[in-house]
Amino acid sequence: MKKSFLHLHIAILLAGFTGVLGKLITLNEGLLVWYRLLITGATLWILMTLTKKIQSLSPKQILRISGIGFLSALHWVFFYASIKYANVSVGLVCLSAVGFFSSILEPVINRVRINLIELIFGILSIFGIYLIFHFDTHYKTGIILGVISSFFAALFPILLKLTMRQINMQTVLTWQMTGGFLALSLVMPFYLKAFPVASVIPSLSDFLWLLVLAWLCSVVAFQFSMNALKKLSAFTVSLSYNLEPLYGILMAFIFFKENKTLNQGFYLGLTVICLTLILHMFLLRRTHRKNRLLNSPV
Repeated sequence: MKKSFLHLHIAILLAGFTGVLGKLITLNEGLLVWYRLLITGATLWILMTLTKKIQSLSPKQILRISGIGFLSALHWVFFYASIKYANVSVGLVCLSAVGFFSSILEPVINRVRINLIELIFGILSIFGIYLIFHFDTHYKTGIILGVISSFFAALFPILLKLTMRQINMQTVLTWQMTGGFLALSLVMPFYLKAFPVASVIPSLSDFLWLLVLAWLCSVVAFQFSMNALKKLSAFTVSLSYNLEPLYGILMAFIFFKENKTLNQGFYLGLTVICLTLILHMFLLRRTHRKNRLLNSPV
């Protein structure tokens, strides 16, 4: 069990490191995500084919997962744009808006009643982001991009969850990355026309950081999550991933000393979001424990 928790938190730490890498890689956000998907997708095809974990899918299933992959690609594009227009800490804090969007989107898509508690926690997270925006308006563009990123971050897992009922995670992830890459490839000529760059070829340092992003923060992190799921419940894994933004912010403080450039508004907003997260995790864990007791055999 301890080993599974260790694997889980290594995966979360690697996921949190993506924000730092978004700052270190000098490519614009579109190219950054395009190369990430290219390297990750190619690596997954090789690994999953060798281990024979790829299921055969119908064209309709491939198209559906590819569409979801494009939504996840949009999440990353807006996320890295938020980091580049603001900073790592602001980009990661804006991910807390995922709870608000999820509380609305999931009931609408699954046609169930809105969970009032989840909606309240989501609104509190939005209030935390508002406090940052209110006290420090020069992060305005980055915050708006970060909130848009959160919308897509809330949307694609809901759609992905429906797909994973019939298809294993390895196949879904491989086609998600492939579909995201192919869809983004169609958009990139227009994107680069709107946001021209001097070169589309990454520098040596950028390429090395892209390998770290694709291999460590995507492929290896996925494997660690899969290992954790063998012993831990899906609930525990998903709840623990709420720590990802906090890990990322701490790394931004260490690598870029962002704690010295952020004002009181950021810390006030972050405090509200952290308290909301802690309270939400506590209530979720209590509800989960109560449901287990009710469903356990007498």
